[in-house]
Amino acid sequence: MKLLKLVPENTNLDFMRYRNVALVISLIVTVLAIGFTAVQGLNFGVDFVGGQMIRTTFARPIDVEQLRGRVEGLHLGEANIQEFGGPTTYQIRLPRPGGGANAANLAAERVKSMLAADYPGSRIDSVDTVSGKVSEELAQNGAIAIALAMLGIAIYIWFRFEWQFGVGALLTLGHDVAMTLGFFSFTRLPVDLNVVAAILTIIGYSLNDTVVIYDRIRENLRKYRKMAILPLLNLSLNETLARTVVTSLTVLIALGILMAIGPEVVFGLAIAIFLGVFIGTYSSIYISAPVLVWLGINPSSFVKNEEPDPTAKAEPQRV
Repeated sequence: MKLLKLVPENTNLDFMRYRNVALVISLIVTVLAIGFTAVQGLNFGVDFVGGQMIRTTFARPIDVEQLRGRVEGLHLGEANIQEFGGPTTYQIRLPRPGGGANAANLAAERVKSMLAADYPGSRIDSVDTVSGKVSEELAQNGAIAIALAMLGIAIYIWFRFEWQFGVGALLTLGHDVAMTLGFFSFTRLPVDLNVVAAILTIIGYSLNDTVVIYDRIRENLRKYRKMAILPLLNLSLNETLARTVVTSLTVLIALGILMAIGPEVVFGLAIAIFLGVFIGTYSSIYISAPVLVWLGINPSSFVKNEEPDPTAKAEPQRV
């Protein structure tokens, strides 16, 4: 049986030819993502703002404004109703009522009774209740977790590679996180603890992809000392292309299936990681590598004081 090869042997794609175009596009989209997030904000779930979140699936498409009117007729406070994952699935967010857990349970029961009476065949998928103090602690801990992850990565890259590689890795991670948050701000999908977990996963995935490419670039900097930097970057990217494509494609397939037929409670997690893997694959090629050019790295940057490498004439190897 002949093995399937997604990437042919000895590819020689000129990635760096389009680096300036990719930079302009990335810069514009990143600025738009940051600006949109700053102006529009994020649609924080009950994990971070407190309150009640009821997810329900109806037997058939409904009139959203009619549903909104019926929920507000219960006088439980201002309701936020959004479609979630499909035309018959909605999430109803309500402020947490005063009076403790008993009052919260009573409010949820009133909504559930209304749905059962006015929408026969509807199903309650989940009811989540979070207090304001707990949500504040969750938001603070989530932000600290992301900040510490970025700091830890910066320290690791600093010691593992030279400072230019550390700057490139941090810019790549910042690009990926900004794009992901901009997507959630634009789509108004709820940002909860699952999304925080997804962002931490994206940071790890993007870093792994970037480190593999950086390792190959540094090896080739030592091996091909007379090669110009742009051909050397193209060579390194082509040598790692098979690994990049296979890894990203398998992860995207798994996440695509999870989004299509997986439980709705993990939809936000799956779509965030799916988007992050797609963006991370792009940025590992068109952000992390071109940054080294702009920072002035060349084959003599790190090896000018070293003895000649006996493997200098070795043939390129693929991963």
